[in-house]
Amino acid sequence: MPRLNPRILATAVLGILLLVGAVLLLTRRGSADQDKISDEQASGASAVGPGKRCGSQPTYDRIKGELFRQAAELRKGDRAAFDRLSAYASVRMERPLLRSHDAELGTIRCSGRLSLDLPPGLAVVGGRRTLSADIDYVLQPAADDSGDVVMLEGTDPIVIPLATLARTGETAPAPTTADAMEPLAPPVPPAAAPPPAETPVVQAPAAAPPPVEPQRSTATARPSFNCRYARTRGEIAVCRDTGLAALDRQMARQYYQAIAVADRRQRATLAATRDSFLRFRDRCPSDSCVAETYRGRMREIRDIMSGDWRPPR
Repeated sequence: MPRLNPRILATAVLGILLLVGAVLLLTRRGSADQDKISDEQASGASAVGPGKRCGSQPTYDRIKGELFRQAAELRKGDRAAFDRLSAYASVRMERPLLRSHDAELGTIRCSGRLSLDLPPGLAVVGGRRTLSADIDYVLQPAADDSGDVVMLEGTDPIVIPLATLARTGETAPAPTTADAMEPLAPPVPPAAAPPPAETPVVQAPAAAPPPVEPQRSTATARPSFNCRYARTRGEIAVCRDTGLAALDRQMARQYYQAIAVADRRQRATLAATRDSFLRFRDRCPSDSCVAETYRGRMREIRDIMSGDWRPPR
């Protein structure tokens, strides 16, 4: 048997070692790439959460619809007309921020600087076409998977002037008028609108009320709403009393739970009776009256969900 050349043997061993090293390097690089993909997937999954709901376009669209609904109610006008105009308006949110998240109910509380841009050819008292306010908004998933139900706080600087909405060149009525709003046709698209120089500006009527500024309250309790916006007698009372604040949180939790499982008819009844409850609470002359009003509201929510509720005569 011929003797192996030591130089050839060393070369073969070195080749084997290099091959093994290359295999190990490729294996580690593949593992790192897998880790990188996993990190990217995890990052994407974390983005689809409560924070993204605060800043999503569907959320902004629901906020816009609720603003026009409240303005129609304040105006005591044609709700359908406001709904039509809502489709032509646009909203912008600056610094949307997640404030809290109830994982059990799926409820989240957000805040941000909201701006509402009115459609072409429309303005509010004073000729303004953009309305802005710092707001809080609560999102609760609907039971029918149709999206979130939205509840707003701090919207008076937008809703009150929005109730004076009128076509440019027309005098806007005061928001407290009892007359029904004349239906407004959808605005003309921007391309067909008259030149800006020929467009008259809405002048504020003499009887138009000034924008309502929230009253400052010395908040010592933590109810379900933001005490920074407390201005009614009932809201201020709740913000100053820990017992009333506890009742408010209890009632709000029951309300959110009901909204989550309510059908369309129950949801409409819950929303309508909520407005009545707030009006009654804010007329209370004492804390005991406020407390009893909250207890009555909780009984009312229970009856609505059980089918035992009957509208008052």
